[in-house]
Amino acid sequence: MPRVGTFVTRGAESAAPCTARSMDCLFPGPRISPLSLMPFISPQALAAQWWRLQQSESPDNLKRVQALGQDHAAQLATHFYDVMLEDEAASKLLNHEQVRTRLHQSMTNWVASVLSIHDQAGLEKVVNQQIHVGQVHARLDVPMFLVLRGVRSLKQGLAALLRAQALLNEGERLQAMYWAFCVVDFCMEIMGQAYHRSHDSSSKAQEAYRLHAATYSVGAERERQRAALLDWENQLLFDQASGSQGHPLGTLSSSEFGLWFRHKGAHAFAGAPESQQILEIMDGVDKQLLPRLGLAKEAGERLDGLRDLRERTRTLAMLLDGLFEQSRDADAGRDVLTNLLNRKFLPVILNKEVAYCREKRSSFALLAIDVDHFKRINDEYGHEAGDAVLQQLAVGLSHACRGGDYVFRLGGEEFLMLLVDVQQDKAMVMARRVHDQVQSEPFQLPSGRKIHVTVSIGLALHDGHPDYQHTLRRADAALYEAKRNGRNQVVKG
Repeated sequence: MPRVGTFVTRGAESAAPCTARSMDCLFPGPRISPLSLMPFISPQALAAQWWRLQQSESPDNLKRVQALGQDHAAQLATHFYDVMLEDEAASKLLNHEQVRTRLHQSMTNWVASVLSIHDQAGLEKVVNQQIHVGQVHARLDVPMFLVLRGVRSLKQGLAALLRAQALLNEGERLQAMYWAFCVVDFCMEIMGQAYHRSHDSSSKAQEAYRLHAATYSVGAERERQRAALLDWENQLLFDQASGSQGHPLGTLSSSEFGLWFRHKGAHAFAGAPESQQILEIMDGVDKQLLPRLGLAKEAGERLDGLRDLRERTRTLAMLLDGLFEQSRDADAGRDVLTNLLNRKFLPVILNKEVAYCREKRSSFALLAIDVDHFKRINDEYGHEAGDAVLQQLAVGLSHACRGGDYVFRLGGEEFLMLLVDVQQDKAMVMARRVHDQVQSEPFQLPSGRKIHVTVSIGLALHDGHPDYQHTLRRADAALYEAKRNGRNQVVKG
């Protein structure tokens, strides 16, 4: 029997199907097929199609293919992920340790499952697994070429194994190969339908967020960011004038303005030439101008550097004005009560931050925040009082944010903060600061009465996993632990 590693040329780009358990980074997905272009087909209808397809095959052939999957699934999994790690595009999604360790078993289970004989009830479960895989691919934006090459590699592996079955005649081999290929193709079609619908929805949400981010509260945001840029420039000038040249200079990218533009502005104005110019100027200031100022010994040399800095910041302000002039007011994507972002743009923003972290080797943190005993507030003081508490909390959370951070109201008394460009220690400091500020400041009710409110917070630091749901689930789990342990505390997940 041939080794699985001989199925395809080493180094070929490929991706592999695997089971739909958890939110693993699963690679099989859509191919261009009539099914993916059709209106939504229910899982029940797809299971019925699979059942009719299975019923058309002889029992002996079904058993041959099932045995093949059960005996060689682990070999196929080993081969697939060995090959994928050699592919640059695939390795970016597979460099997380948990993904690597879980995917092998996931794919082993997938191969054994789809090649098995199922009753009608079991087929609906298998169909739902394929739908979930397609949705995960859409969420992770798995490239189509990886999916297609993975499917091709899988078929080559199955064909090689069948050719090695000495007890089968040529007709039996071809019949088994045909059935195995039909099953794989049908799984790809189901995943394709799910991918098509999810990806289309995601694309619309991304475009809506881009327009929203570019146009929301333009006048106020423009003045805020011009002020942030000026504050950074003035602080640097003060440090130079006060003889603090020996201290490291705060970079423009890490300033309030820099955080806002890299994590919000650049995305909001994506495609505009001014946006790219701003990024290039910021990069030049941090990598060239600031080191030159830090090393300057003579007053004249420092003065030349500061003149250069002034010209660059003026150019930045001019480019920023040009970008905002292209925008118009829009409020879509905001929670009506608190004016915070709602769930609509959560997937778009988190996917953007995951991609940013992968490119820049940075990290972000999520704070899942829940108002303690909120039902008591509604019951004792009325829903108007509860709304007032949520509005005041939203203002406090917004004030606690830096320029690039985000605050969402997820619904009810649940909030989410996304802290960009932070490591664990700083994220914990910020989480405790939020907790302490909420606890120490009285909340004004419509009746004039003041009450004290506490919150429970679950903290999770992005650990490189390509699926943002992984980090969300850890933040939620930490929040539930904080509530189980008595509330009014911060727990790290």
